[in-house]
Amino acid sequence: MSWQELRKEALQLTVSDRLALAEAIIQSLQFELEARQKVPKGTLTRLRGLLKTDALPPTDAEIEAMLEERLEKKYL
Repeated sequence: MSWQELRKEALQLTVSDRLALAEAIIQSLQFELEARQKVPKGTLTRLRGLLKTDALPPTDAEIEAMLEERLEKKYL
């Protein structure tokens, strides 16, 4: 069944049936997305190590300059 046919059929359902269908679709998506989002234990700790540097973090003035430069490149 194509997307258009499915949509046409769904629009012929009663409001309560459409709500039940929407809930079932959302639940199926949640389960599928949750299964994909599982991160192996220790991954975040290893990623923190990748982000460490010996340099000091940028100052507020440096961040302001970076943002200004980015906006200039984007809009000019």
